[in-house]
Amino acid sequence: MRTNDLLLATGLTKSYGPTHALAGVDFTVGRGEAVAVMGPSGCGKTTLLHCLAGVIAPDLGQITLFAPHGPVSVGGASSEDRAAIRLNHFGFVFQQGLLLPELTAVENVALPLLVGRTSRGAALGRAAELMARLGLTGLEERRPGQLSGGQQQRVAIARAQVGDPAVVFADEPTGALDSQTSSEVMHALLASTIGEGRGLVLVTHDRGVADRCHRVLSMLDGRWAGAQPTRQLPPTGPARATDPATPTMTAASTDSPRLGATR
Repeated sequence: MRTNDLLLATGLTKSYGPTHALAGVDFTVGRGEAVAVMGPSGCGKTTLLHCLAGVIAPDLGQITLFAPHGPVSVGGASSEDRAAIRLNHFGFVFQQGLLLPELTAVENVALPLLVGRTSRGAALGRAAELMARLGLTGLEERRPGQLSGGQQQRVAIARAQVGDPAVVFADEPTGALDSQTSSEVMHALLASTIGEGRGLVLVTHDRGVADRCHRVLSMLDGRWAGAQPTRQLPPTGPARATDPATPTMTAASTDSPRLGATR
């Protein structure tokens, strides 16, 4: 265990019938650290992410979240307690964004707070603040169908941050985007997670995306198959539309619509 660990997992095992999706996996992510998990389809990386995030429970093993008020057992919690942990401590970004089409962009961002019974005014105010940080000012009232693929993913990234989570889990967050938009979205994701001291756990098939993280772990048949040495990343500040280093992070960005997803 390291002194800056946010999430620590040991001996994770998960089977579906005769198939061992996870076979005794250890994992850790620290404050301000981005960890990428790579591997072929079916190797167990998404199962690992779902276990770490409390979406499913492992058959064996322990998962501990080091929250401000003390350690929290994720793996051994009931389904109701895991739901509360996800709401209060974790954020999620998915390949397709998974925005609700009937809600505006700002309502989509505010949704986790509204579910947690934050007042509507306070939730929308916090959501608008995060949208501004991600260069989405002026798009608050647009519905997802009126946004480009990159803009939709930035809305999803804002939604993942709105509850001030300790750890953000991203499952193929750029898998449905072209290369230029992918780079912009990764900048936004890194700036709003590790740039704010959060942990980031990212599953990807894209080596270029993985190489922007501190550590890259390779999985095969439910086990670790290799790891690259920990690297130092350049300082990552907030992804604001006015940042000289992020000229493309504006509401007027011409990022391309989403392309067909591949897994």
